[in-house]
Amino acid sequence: MIVDDSSTARRILSDIINRHPQMEVVAAVADPYEAVPELKKRSPNVMVLDVQMPRMDGITFLKKLMTIQPLPVVMCSSFTEKGSSISLQCLENGAVDIIAKPKVATKRDMQELETRIHDTIHSAAVARFRSISASGLGKARSQEIARPVEASAKLSADEVLPPPNPTSVANIPTTQKIIALGASTGGTNAIRDFLEPLPKDCPGIVMVQHMPEHFTESFANRLNEAVAIEVRQAKTGDEVRPGLALLAPGSHHLVIKRSGIRYTVEVVEGPLVSRHRPSVDVLFRSTARAAGKNAVGVILTGMGDDGATGMLEMKQCGGYNFAQDKDTCVVFGMPNEAIKKGGVDQTLPLPKMPMAVLNRAK
Repeated sequence: MIVDDSSTARRILSDIINRHPQMEVVAAVADPYEAVPELKKRSPNVMVLDVQMPRMDGITFLKKLMTIQPLPVVMCSSFTEKGSSISLQCLENGAVDIIAKPKVATKRDMQELETRIHDTIHSAAVARFRSISASGLGKARSQEIARPVEASAKLSADEVLPPPNPTSVANIPTTQKIIALGASTGGTNAIRDFLEPLPKDCPGIVMVQHMPEHFTESFANRLNEAVAIEVRQAKTGDEVRPGLALLAPGSHHLVIKRSGIRYTVEVVEGPLVSRHRPSVDVLFRSTARAAGKNAVGVILTGMGDDGATGMLEMKQCGGYNFAQDKDTCVVFGMPNEAIKKGGVDQTLPLPKMPMAVLNRAK
């Protein structure tokens, strides 16, 4: 079900969703007041909900929805300061993910947007999410949905940089550890929970969270206010240093570079890798190439297999890797694929990960 006061957005979203062989729009309505009776009739698997609407905004309806008829919700927002702020509040209040509101764009941009919308809706459909009762967060709920049909080609990190050579990487001098982290569906809350216990002198961190362009800066700023370490959106030339977490900007890949004993980042263009940009595989591969045994990898909740290949490359180059366990994941996709591929050294529940990673880095 689509709930959006823009008739153009409803039409474009409906066309995009209905083009997927496993998805159907059962209702497209202008606001929450129209949505309530349709919900009773249709019982959709997922709702795509506009953030800013005149009669009732997205976060107000989301809170009501989670007490009355909880279901996975994907927020749909155009980038404005207010829109991105409300979107992030919605993720903290039970929404599963965010997609950018469709707009007139190039053919490639529209194809990539379609890929993200399809993947995000499918991730929401299988996500473990928490309803809200009068006493607070309720029991985790999940739905069993078939694996998605992937309509577009899946490119590897080869499109951005060559694979590492474990033999040459073995000669990298031992320096302070760096932590490379990747997440997708459910990752905004998981990353916050991971960062919160870390002290100000923790090793430098580089991160990818699958999120639309522009929203990553708001997310980084929100994290920066919530945790002890400094968090900001990465820009080319930033040094990876203790007490700082750098987040990949939306719609760009993040690559780690080494100069002597120092590490810096480069923000690069490129195609979708593992159906994402930024891609965890690109971040992890570049970390393997630049840091070798000085790297600690972390893969958190998320749909698909982005990061599985890169994490194996990190391990082959001497790194040590952690994966979030099934019980604490919103979607146990990315961690599970990394485990199956052989790149994970330890699987832990999220509350135990920060100190385990910190101890390993020390």
